[in-house]
Amino acid sequence: MSLFRSLLPESLFPRKLAPDTEQRLRLAQARADEAIVRAHVENALLFVDALAPDVSFERALEIYVREMAIPDPAAGVVVTRALVALGEGLVPSRSAAMAAPAAGPVLESPDTDFPVRPRLRLDDAAAARRRLA
Repeated sequence: MSLFRSLLPESLFPRKLAPDTEQRLRLAQARADEAIVRAHVENALLFVDALAPDVSFERALEIYVREMAIPDPAAGVVVTRALVALGEGLVPSRSAAMAAPAAGPVLESPDTDFPVRPRLRLDDAAAARRRLA
């Protein structure tokens, strides 16, 4: 039996983990995946803001996903969350609209996990492009 173990590494035949250990491992992996997605969303928003004078936000997100080589399932999540964050600056939240209908657009809903950032000036960038054309 020791000859068999020396010929084949243990990684080919992984040991089975205890159910509680496997559950903790899955939870840790989910937290890590979420942290990666959150970091990509933050960086994608910075990318969109940096390229706003020259490129539309849809195109900037496409470029970010391509250049960062984000795999397909995660890419969809990153783009969707980035679009939600961008949309929150343009569309008032439902609770804010009901509380103060005469107020201007809300930058961010209080129930989001994203830090407060200055509102993106997407309309200003589009107007600048039209002036240059």
